[in-house]
Amino acid sequence: MAETTAPKLDKTIFDVEVKNHELLKLAYDAYLAEGRQVGAKTLRRGEVSGGGKKPWRQKGTGRARFGSSRNPIWRGGGVAFGPLGVENYTKKITKSAKKVALRQALSLANTAKKIIVSDIKLDGKVKTAVKFLTAQKIAEKRRILLVVDAKTPEILRSTNNLSNVEVLSAKYLTVYHILNADTIVITPKALEIVIEWLKGAK
Repeated sequence: MAETTAPKLDKTIFDVEVKNHELLKLAYDAYLAEGRQVGAKTLRRGEVSGGGKKPWRQKGTGRARFGSSRNPIWRGGGVAFGPLGVENYTKKITKSAKKVALRQALSLANTAKKIIVSDIKLDGKVKTAVKFLTAQKIAEKRRILLVVDAKTPEILRSTNNLSNVEVLSAKYLTVYHILNADTIVITPKALEIVIEWLKGAK
């Protein structure tokens, strides 16, 4: 299995200076925000059933005046300023900024010697995948990211039962996946896709 060492990687993508991690954090958080589900829903005072009758008359009781028992300060009343179930938690990041963040993440991974460029030939058997990982001396890593040009049935069958391995198509590579991986194995074809994608990023 042919392997390309880190120094042969494109320096404009895998060896850029990372002055700070602000953009990386923004891209990381943006990815998580996109997958956040909006499920919480509370009822406003107008949505709570009951409360149509005034609890007591306006004057003469010595108590504070109330028009409805569904007031937010009453038990069983509506909720003030609670979630409505339509919140938008996504964070905006431009395409150019996203590409710069990817270059920074790949550069950090390359500096940490986490990137391995190698052909991945799997036949659908788990033992073949384990044999490949063992040959690369990464079988014991907790989080292994395999970046391929396309997910084939053979690759998926070989890795589905390996809890420490995640397979990702090159066009879906994100800062989140790069920073979370202990080792990144990328195929030559996938590397070409990544380079073509990120080459023009400023």
